[in-house]
Amino acid sequence: MKDYLVDTHAHIDMLETPLADVFAKMSENGVKKAIIPSVEASLMEKVVSLADSYDNLWSMVGIYPSEAKSYNDDVEKLMIKLAENPKVVAVGEIGLDYYWDKSFADLQKEIFIKQVILANKLNLPIVVHDREAHKDTFDILKKYNEKSDVLFHCFSGSVEFMKECVKQGWYIALGGVVTFKNAVKIKDVAREVPLDRLVLETDSPYLTPVPYRGKENSPAYVKFIADEIALIKQISIEELADITTNNAERLFKI
Repeated sequence: MKDYLVDTHAHIDMLETPLADVFAKMSENGVKKAIIPSVEASLMEKVVSLADSYDNLWSMVGIYPSEAKSYNDDVEKLMIKLAENPKVVAVGEIGLDYYWDKSFADLQKEIFIKQVILANKLNLPIVVHDREAHKDTFDILKKYNEKSDVLFHCFSGSVEFMKECVKQGWYIALGGVVTFKNAVKIKDVAREVPLDRLVLETDSPYLTPVPYRGKENSPAYVKFIADEIALIKQISIEELADITTNNAERLFKI
C-alpha cells in the first residue's frame, strides 16, 4: 500500500509561496512527489533545473497551445536536449485551447502534431491541455500518437468523452474543480472514471480546491482533491491514494 499522494501537474515555478514552505506543507499533507509542466520555451530550462534540484520533483518539456507561434527547430532541439535528463518524464503540457483565441487553431494543431511525434521519438508520455477542443484533440492523438502514453491534464470533458479516451488506454487527471459545489459534470466524471486510469493534480497556482478556493493553490492541496474523489467514489482515501499513486508512478516512471 502507498500511503502518500502524487501531484502530477503543478506549476511550482510560478508559485509566490517560498519553496521551503511549499515542501513543508506537502509533507504535512502526505504529498511526496510532484511534476512540473513546461508552457513556453523561455522557461523550459528553469523548470528542468528546478526539478533537478530536488529529489521529490520531476519535470516536463513542451510548448503550451497559446505559445504555438514560438515553436521552431531550435525549440525542438532544446526539448530533445533537455529530455536527456532523467528528471524529464513527459512532453507537456501540449495540446489545443480554443477558449481564448481560435484565430490560429490551424497553427495550434500543427504544433501539437509535431510535439506528439516528438514524444513518440523520445519514448515519453504526452500530457495534454485540451480546452473546448475535444474532438480535434482526440482525432490528432488517434492519428499521430503511435506509442506514447497519454494523460488528459485538468480533464474538462463529459463522461462520454472520458469513456472514449479510456477506451484508447489514456489517463484522466482530475484537480481542484472536482471540489467545487456546482461542478456537476466533473463530479460525474470522477464517479465514472475507472480507478486504473485516474491520477490527481492541482495545476498550482491555479484552480485551488475548496476549502482554499480563491487563494494560491499548492501541491499540498491535492489531499483535498483526493478526499473529494474518494467521497464521490465511496471508497477509502487509503485505497484512492494507493491506486492513483501507483498509476502516476507507473505512467511517469518516477
